[in-house]
Amino acid sequence: MQAQYALGRAGWPAPATLHRAARAAWRGSGPAQVTLRVVDADEGRALNQAFRGRARATNVLSFPALGANPGYLGDIVLCAPVLADEAREQHKSLAAHFAHMVVHGMLHLQGMEHERAAEAEAMEAIEREILAGLGYPDPYAEPA
Repeated sequence: MQAQYALGRAGWPAPATLHRAARAAWRGSGPAQVTLRVVDADEGRALNQAFRGRARATNVLSFPALGANPGYLGDIVLCAPVLADEAREQHKSLAAHFAHMVVHGMLHLQGMEHERAAEAEAMEAIEREILAGLGYPDPYAEPA
């Protein structure tokens, strides 16, 4: 797994934290490659506009590989300022929120969706299980 920091690494979770979350979320057998890219709000906004038609930055975007390389799952883009704001608003540690979004992105790369309520419940249950295994609290729990 490759981690890219488009805005520098200072102040953001280390590549090892991101890699650990990605490895924990891999549900397949054998090796898998993923690129994790941590971006600023401008790049996050541009990507969200180009690929989803939404003119705002979002927390995580997943870009599945289109089969050219069977061992390559795709790319996960994490918008650091959005994640920092969300972590602060939700009273979560930055590392826990980044790990959650890496897990979320990895599940998308493996075909999971959350458009329907049943899909969302299943995906959230898997996220909770993976994050608990990594020592992080339930990302969907209400703050105390």
